[in-house]
Amino acid sequence: MRFLDRRDAGRKLAPAVGDSLLDVERPVVAGMARGGVPVAFEVAAALEAPLDVVVVRKIGHPRQPELGLGAIGESGVRIVNRALVEQLEVPDEVIDAVVGREAAELERRLRAYRGERPPVPVEGRTAVVVDDGLATGFTARAAVEVMRARKAARVMVAVPVGPPDAVAALRAVADDVVCVEIVAGFFGLSEWYEDFGQVSDEEVARLLRVAATGAS
Repeated sequence: MRFLDRRDAGRKLAPAVGDSLLDVERPVVAGMARGGVPVAFEVAAALEAPLDVVVVRKIGHPRQPELGLGAIGESGVRIVNRALVEQLEVPDEVIDAVVGREAAELERRLRAYRGERPPVPVEGRTAVVVDDGLATGFTARAAVEVMRARKAARVMVAVPVGPPDAVAALRAVADDVVCVEIVAGFFGLSEWYEDFGQVSDEEVARLLRVAATGAS
């Protein structure tokens, strides 16, 4: 299955999420910024659930930023792939420097997306973390830990597409994982979308505003 865009992916993901939440009252849907928010917007609308955003940032290797050494998230969450860091002999002070830069960007995004609004409360509720797909699943794991830190009773990860190893790894840390297309031989998210253009900060803030108030 290919998706027209992220909103289309959200509409196709929503029924599978709904089937997994048949006995759940008052779930909260949290889109991973930025690309997960348009997907989550459609899931939240279908579930008639509140929409929030969860911001996580990859800890990239200083010389290869696309190589993730871990991730940080709201609520002080920090996950480091110790085996990879030791294999690459990356000193702790280098990790700390990257984390400092990413933490500043994380705070900037939170202000841009939520403004002065607090997060939607998840304590005692089921949190559904939504992204536009999985690669390694490491940032999604950080998002799960954010919801745990906020005392969610149950955390589900829901994505349109991802590889089997990433889905399996997430099932070890989340209470449930919903994935429409689990794909062997996975090469990247963009191949599963007709339109996989970048989502702007402004679009994330707009979708959150529409979900909260109905105002465009």
